[in-house]
Parts: sequence; C-alpha cells; structure tokens
Amino acid sequence: MNFMNQAFLLAKKAYLHDDVPIGAVIVKDNKIIARGENRVQKSKNPTLHAEIVAINKACKKLNQKFLDECDLYVTLEPCAMCATAASFARIRNIYFAATDEKGGGITANAKVFESDKHLWKPNIIQMPEYADKSAQMLRDFFKQHRNKKETK
Repeated sequence: MNFMNQAFLLAKKAYLHDDVPIGAVIVKDNKIIARGENRVQKSKNPTLHAEIVAINKACKKLNQKFLDECDLYVTLEPCAMCATAASFARIRNIYFAATDEKGGGITANAKVFESDKHLWKPNIIQMPEYADKSAQMLRDFFKQHRNKKETK
C-alpha cells in the first residue's frame, strides 16, 4: 500500500469540507492504524491539524501515549505544533511530501528538531516525488478560496 497516496485521499477530503488540504496517516507494522485530515474549519478548532487528528486516533487505538513503533506520512511539512506533537508521541519517522516555507516546523521557519534539547527526534524523510502534487493541491485550494471571497 502506498501510504502517501492514502494521505492524499485524506487531503482531498479536507478540501471538500473547506479545510486546507492536508492529510496524514500513521503506520505501524506496515498497516495504517490511524488517519486524519485537517478539520480546523469544519470543527472551528485551530489545533485540529491532520497530524494531530491522526496522532489522537492512533493513541486511542493502541491505548498508549507513545507511538515509537509508528511512522507518520503527511502531505505537507508539519508545522511547529504538529512536529512537536509528533515528538511528544515519539513517532519514529515523519515522511512528508512538500516543504512549507511559511509555516513549516521542520525544514523551514521554526526548525523544532535543530535543538539538542529536544526530548525525542524522529527521523525526517522528505518525499520530493510527491512535492509537486501537494503544492498544486494547495495552490488550487487557495486560488478557489480567494475566488470565493472576491465574489462575495
């Protein structure tokens, strides 16, 4: 199973309910154990990013707070909040498609894992072969969003 493609299906789901199209899956033993899409607009809650939704579901499913045998696949570089949550959950690997120059928390902007004082540092793997797909989905979303505002 292609886990990043599964994350993209969730990003499309977020797009349909007018949330920024970001999807995430958590994998353990080569099986998806949790899925999440951005639910910020739908739930009127700024913390319900795709990664947070997936982490919450994974912890509940496994009935544990640490996910150190799990990997996170997400369509966009996690923000500082989500990267830190992944660290607190002890996610083993974070795979992401596109970098986020404005809001990224790993390679751009906050760079939360560059400190030696971080308690848990997951392995970070960018999957550049998916970057264009993610970036295009985001561009389409924001273009449509701007067009909606202009017609009001």
